[in-house]
Amino acid sequence: MKNQKKQTVAICNMGCKVNSYEAQGMTELLTGAGYQIVDFHESADIYVVNTCTVTQIAAKKSRQMIHQAKKRNSNALVIAAGCYVDRDDSLLREGIIDIAVPNQNKGDLLAYIEAFQKNIPLDLTEKQSLWITENEGKTRAFLKVQDGCRQFCTYCIIPFVRGPLQSRSIAECKEEASGLAQRGYHEIVLTGIHLSSYGQDTGQSYDLADLILAINEIPQIRRIRLGSLEPRMITEMFIDKVKKAAKLCPHFHLSLQSGCDATLRAMNRKYSAAEYREAVHLLRSTYPEVAITTDIIVGFPGETQEEHAASVAFVREMGFAEAHVFRYSQMEGTAAARREDQIAPEIKKIRSDEMLQTTAESSRIFMEHMQGKHTMVLLEEENPKTGNWTGYTSNYMKVAVCGFKKKLQRGEEIEVLIQGYEAMHSTNHEAAGLEKILKGVPIDE
Repeated sequence: MKNQKKQTVAICNMGCKVNSYEAQGMTELLTGAGYQIVDFHESADIYVVNTCTVTQIAAKKSRQMIHQAKKRNSNALVIAAGCYVDRDDSLLREGIIDIAVPNQNKGDLLAYIEAFQKNIPLDLTEKQSLWITENEGKTRAFLKVQDGCRQFCTYCIIPFVRGPLQSRSIAECKEEASGLAQRGYHEIVLTGIHLSSYGQDTGQSYDLADLILAINEIPQIRRIRLGSLEPRMITEMFIDKVKKAAKLCPHFHLSLQSGCDATLRAMNRKYSAAEYREAVHLLRSTYPEVAITTDIIVGFPGETQEEHAASVAFVREMGFAEAHVFRYSQMEGTAAARREDQIAPEIKKIRSDEMLQTTAESSRIFMEHMQGKHTMVLLEEENPKTGNWTGYTSNYMKVAVCGFKKKLQRGEEIEVLIQGYEAMHSTNHEAAGLEKILKGVPIDE
């Protein structure tokens, strides 16, 4: 559809990296069709809210963004896409939005708009997929390689709203990654709803390790980073394959959720604390400077004080470089939400505070371990006031670089001596605590 009126569209994205990728894909669809993209806080002819429903807080924020759009322009066409509308059709039934676009039809956004504006039947006989050529990141680009989940953790609604597994072919992923690399993106982040399941739905013999090796062949790409993985993914067979990919970053986000076996079983997590420990040891024996990050839930229904203490002790033992700590949030439609042994909010807070103190100490130790080391930093953003740069190491530590003499450029990779670190308050996550930034100076000018 070619729109001659240059209608304005404002897009608001909520949630995960997969949603970020899909929001960029929808943006490119709209600009390619002649629409003008404007800031979400401006008045627009069309608003698109790419919703999230992973927690009640995320669902509430999604609704708030939709109501804000209506307030900015009561005559605007308001579209909600993604997980919230897959889970709950009340937005459309109550007239809060004009169009609901399910996850599987985000690539058909233009068809939805055309059908609504022309008052004609929606035709989805030629289903379109999303594909990106640009990314909001300065030097890195997300590449969605997989969708869907069939793990059915008892606290999670995502398998119900994202549907079955859908893996893109290695050839398609490599082609898109090559296009991004040619446009100056030096780091590719492989992401999906359940990345560890990549390839399992295809009936073919390839898996995530094969995809990593294929992306590793692209000359312009310097780094390959992975999204969240299941600890069961980390086997000797997997490591033997991926260690041949020199561009794979020594940074692995292994989802933990709890360090207590009883709680893991109640969550329907399909591994034990011992299996998780084995995966961590395997990574550390393979990648000496590996950074292992994770997610942790506290206050899960039925969790006793002893079980919480066991989880804290395990997290302390693991020594994570960074961890996101979340208080359990009831999500309607999940098995855990129906349990009667919910934990009181005040107890959740106490447990959250204790876990945050534990993870902050682990992070401090990891940062101190980095001091005095030489490491490569991929420069990402310049401070216009100071002229200093920030960027990331291969193990995903943020570094502020100062004291250089020559002019540097975004996307340049330089060797840096780490001299220390500083901590700043962060509001990026529900309970993220402090964001820690390493400080370094160039050593090769």
